[in-house]
Amino acid sequence: MTMTPGETAPDRRIHQLSGTDALPFLQGLTSNDVLPLAKGPGIVWTALLTPQGKYLADFLVVNTGAALLIDIKESLAPATLQRLSMYRLRSDVQISPAEVTVTRGLGPAPTGALPDPRHPALGWRAYGPAGTAAQIDWDAIRVAHCIPESGIELIPDDSYLLENGFERLNGVNFRKGCYVGQEVTARMKHKTELRKGLVQVAISGSVLPGTEVMAGGKVVGRVFTQSGGKALAHLRLDQAQGEMIAGTAKLHLL
Repeated sequence: MTMTPGETAPDRRIHQLSGTDALPFLQGLTSNDVLPLAKGPGIVWTALLTPQGKYLADFLVVNTGAALLIDIKESLAPATLQRLSMYRLRSDVQISPAEVTVTRGLGPAPTGALPDPRHPALGWRAYGPAGTAAQIDWDAIRVAHCIPESGIELIPDDSYLLENGFERLNGVNFRKGCYVGQEVTARMKHKTELRKGLVQVAISGSVLPGTEVMAGGKVVGRVFTQSGGKALAHLRLDQAQGEMIAGTAKLHLL
């Protein structure tokens, strides 16, 4: 079987975690259960929150079989790594740059690659040498499956995990115990329904990510990534009815 070559993900930074407390350290800070990675290769998507439950950063924790890695968007890396270092205190945890590159792709995976845990449509990821130039339309995939992206739909100090599909996308665990922001996240889980959320909309026209969405003369949310006549929008679900306007574009729920 011919393996599909991976394309380099140029906007990611990779750091290595070492020390006997590395996984327990992350377990007490982030939204997902990372302890299964002690058993062998795998990837867990998780997030770091404020004490008030707001999103600060999301990243992938990876056991390649040879190393434990953090795979994070470049723009979020400095502040996130600084915060992790601050929380480290006397824990036996070391965080250092890793000399590997992220490659990602669809179809048959090369040896050592691991499936992206968020959604099967996101294919696989591998950690090692650089791959080919970017060629896959990841925005189209994200819009089709309502998958938020760091720094676009997911906004530090503003977004909430459950409003952005983290439960559906395997990014939060409600049985793992305490972590920073856990109480607020748990309360949102046990509400009868969320009042706001990330949804797919049909859109005619083009607008900048973050443009306000209007309905009935009121701001009901913002629109973000667009692809092929569809877009991801974060909306007040009880007010996002009928035709809506974002800048010069018209949109409606799908």
